Amino acid sequence: MTALRSLLLVLCLALSGTGLMAASASEAPAAGAPGAKSAAAERIAVIDWGLAETLLGIGVTPLAVADLDNYWRWVSEPVMPDSVHDLGLRNEPNLELLAQLDPALILITPQFEGLRDKLEQIAPVKSLSIYRPESDPYDNAVDVTRELAALTGHHAEAEALIAELDAQQAALRQRLGHQPQPPLLLVSFIDDRHVRVSGGSSLFSAVLERLGLTNAWAGTDNYWGYAQVGLEQLASQPDATLIKLLPMPLDAERALQRSVLWQAMPFVRAGRVHAFAPTWQYGGLLSAQRFARLLEEALLDE
Repeated sequence: MTALRSLLLVLCLALSGTGLMAASASEAPAAGAPGAKSAAAERIAVIDWGLAETLLGIGVTPLAVADLDNYWRWVSEPVMPDSVHDLGLRNEPNLELLAQLDPALILITPQFEGLRDKLEQIAPVKSLSIYRPESDPYDNAVDVTRELAALTGHHAEAEALIAELDAQQAALRQRLGHQPQPPLLLVSFIDDRHVRVSGGSSLFSAVLERLGLTNAWAGTDNYWGYAQVGLEQLASQPDATLIKLLPMPLDAERALQRSVLWQAMPFVRAGRVHAFAPTWQYGGLLSAQRFARLLEEALLDE
């Protein structure tokens, strides 16, 4: 995929006229024009992990990101460079440190709008949202990628990333179509008796649809695309394969090994359980890409 993205980037650069032959040094493109790189792109602080990973995906390293310890635990990839400052908790960022860093822009999502007044005393604040009522989070993630490109001037990189994912999904959909695929339950454990199951309005369910796969959970879900249910409710899908989204509480993992209820689940008895490495369920295109890659490894290696 790295080679593919490089090729796509070269093509995008050529088409957008940002090569050396398109402009001389005395004819630099205006800020916000295709190919123009904004100085603000080097000094962006980010509260939301999905926006942070998207910046990395289009070649922009954030100045600072909130709660990097939990970023490693829940997001994992892309790797956050060592140069990125940790702002502390997402809902209570270190405002003193943020002021010292003097960012040109602070990115948030609607989830963190309560911080706006305090953040705006430090720098301009921009809110972008992947999760919106009655909309497809994957399409929204594409839109957000392009909005970040407009803010930073990384238009070609953004289009290369979008094209790379389109190619990945088309190829994987074709490969998966060569054999019947089971419906999938996507769950994140709260404890040994309760889970968050991804519903039809989640990012990962949108990926399943693009790959020609079926989300086994047909029940209602919330704004973030999941329903919180008792473990026993998953037994209503006896033919499903279960995808266990890590991490999970250590005590829950231990309890499951002793759980009669868990051992009686149809997918457990049939050996249809896969554990996926940490991938941010509420992220952007890079989370979608990683999830698709994990699906490929699980379903095509069976």
